[in-house]
Order: sequence, then structure tokens, then C-alpha cells
Amino acid sequence: MRHGKKTNHLGRKTAHRKSMLANMACSLIEHKRINTTVAKAKALKQFVEPLVTKSKEDTTHNRRIVMSRLRQKEAVAELFRDVAPKVGDRPGGYTRIIKLGNRLGDNADMAMIELVDYNEIYNADKAKKKTTRRSRRGGSKSTEAKAPVTETKASNEEE
Repeated sequence: MRHGKKTNHLGRKTAHRKSMLANMACSLIEHKRINTTVAKAKALKQFVEPLVTKSKEDTTHNRRIVMSRLRQKEAVAELFRDVAPKVGDRPGGYTRIIKLGNRLGDNADMAMIELVDYNEIYNADKAKKKTTRRSRRGGSKSTEAKAPVTETKASNEEE
């Protein structure tokens, strides 16, 4: 039984697994999305989400904690400089896993893991919908004051 055993070992020894996850996390921070297997993507999500949470508060202590896990100075700098301000208001859930199907060679389940705020396709709809809420009671007076609709040039030519 595997009660209480949270970590997926991914068929690797501890040092290899930690190095692999650190390298994948650095690639994710650098490229904002990577393709990998579903199992590695789920393990990477558990690895990188606490690091992004730490990066939201830029202190020397948090930088040292993240540096001890990632081991690449450029990735840590980009995480604190670029990624953290973009996800500052988000309370969690910084990554998204999208399943892609099976790999040709060995039929492994593949997935794309990406940083949520960096996907322009998903965020394009949300950027348009950022409006303030209005009360239902008071009708908008600006709609009544609009100028009447005039005929277009195309409709005049048809007559």
C-alpha cells in the first residue's frame, strides 16, 4: 500500500529526480511552456508552484530558498523579475496542464505545461471582460443620449 506517499518517483533515484525537476522548472520559467509526459508535468507542477509563491515576496531569504531548488541564477532572476509581478494577484494555480495525446515512439501520454498568465489565447477573453459591475436598477443614461443611426452610403446606392 502507498498510504501517505505523495511523491511520484518517476522511476529515478532522488538526486536524478531533483536535478530533472530543477532543469524542467528552469525551462518552464524561461520558455513559459514546455512539452513533457503527463506524469512529469504533474510532478513539475508540485515542484514549481511553491517556488512561484515564494517569488511573490522578493526577500533575500526567499531568493536563497528558490536558488537552492532551481540552481540557475538566470532562472531565479527571471522568476522574481518577470513572472512574480504578473502572477502577484493570483492566489495559486500558476500552471496549467493540457494533455496532447500519445507520443509516437513509445505511446506515452504527453502534455503541455504552461504558466497560466502567459497564454494570450486564454487571457484575451478575460482582458475584454474586465469591467466594473453595475446595478440593475439605474438604467444607463448614455444609451438614451446617443445620436440616431444614419443611413450608410451602401444603403443609399441600392435605392
